[in-house]
Amino acid sequence: MFSPDKDIQLLETQSKIDQRKVEATTSAKEVASKYVGKTAIPWIVLLVVVGVVSSAFLESSTLPAVVGLVSTAVMALIGMLNGITGTKEKEEKPEFKVIQELINRLDRRDPMTVVVEGDKVTVSKGDDSITTTKG
Repeated sequence: MFSPDKDIQLLETQSKIDQRKVEATTSAKEVASKYVGKTAIPWIVLLVVVGVVSSAFLESSTLPAVVGLVSTAVMALIGMLNGITGTKEKEEKPEFKVIQELINRLDRRDPMTVVVEGDKVTVSKGDDSITTTKG
């Protein structure tokens, strides 16, 4: 029979094997997501602290450059976190949807015809007709 120590060692070894199997089948995106997800928040806090501390010690002429770099780095990390969490993309602006719907409705009512005869082009839609000539 097995001793309790040997049983624990066997379970630990089996769990390590299972964990490595899972890690071997995960994609690079999943691995990177886990790492960034675990470490991004402390980095964001550290960068904000660096920005605040630098404002106390740096000259006012160098401060915009430091704050710009810190804010760029923080925004990049926040962008990565948004990509990882899978937040939905921005919806199309409502006015564009309205305009597209109006265009679709107009296109369905009266078909447009274009007739080209030599230098003369005639465009007709419903009762309206426009004729232009080259020259």
